[in-house]
Amino acid sequence: MKIVSLVPSITEALFDLGLTENEVVGRTKFCIHPQDKIKNVAVIGGTKNINIEKIKALQPDLILANKEENVKDQVEALMDDYKVTVTNVETIEDNYYLLKNLGKLLGKEERAQLFNLKIYEILNQAKLETPVKTAYLIWKNPYMTIGSDTFIHRILSEIGFENIFKDKTRYPQIIAEDLADADVIMLSSEPFPFKEKHIEELQAFYPDKKIMIVDGEAFSWYGTHIAKCENYFKELLAEIHLMQQS
Repeated sequence: MKIVSLVPSITEALFDLGLTENEVVGRTKFCIHPQDKIKNVAVIGGTKNINIEKIKALQPDLILANKEENVKDQVEALMDDYKVTVTNVETIEDNYYLLKNLGKLLGKEERAQLFNLKIYEILNQAKLETPVKTAYLIWKNPYMTIGSDTFIHRILSEIGFENIFKDKTRYPQIIAEDLADADVIMLSSEPFPFKEKHIEELQAFYPDKKIMIVDGEAFSWYGTHIAKCENYFKELLAEIHLMQQS
């Protein structure tokens, strides 16, 4: 089976489940994991601007897309000629079924189940005892955060953070003043590449708050990625625990 993946985290999952470059024949430029495998896979554009001619040249048996990450019109145009599966992952349960269904489709059920078990184990182990009020920023100019109907919100909640924007949906725009209730302000490494200078900008506004860069992939890459984040979450929670004690 020849597969084109339009979703970075799904591309990673396909290789984690045991597929090779002979089966995953097309990817987006944002599909960066696993580095040693994806370098041999044809790039068919970005997640929001796919090159349909390049996809046609690959003659895929299956195209994997995502409701949020891809553009509806572009995906529908592919549906005229190809089998396209559109995923939608907002919850931990959605992620469980994504892997379960991929495992079934690819004849890799056992491997998919192992990843699912590992993810549940990590999310059950890694937890703050007392919820910490948190703002998670994904964009700058304007600042954008995450509402309660996002995968990032679910991961935050699972490990003990309370999203101060949980009454919002999707990715609302905010201003710095809206962050006043947060004890911790997380600046995600993606999609906007927050850096130390952005911490300094907000720290001038909120000198007493904990402001930190976090690994955006650990919170937003559904599929198999969370199964590799055990140490990252442990270290993050240890840092927050120290903050609570000081």
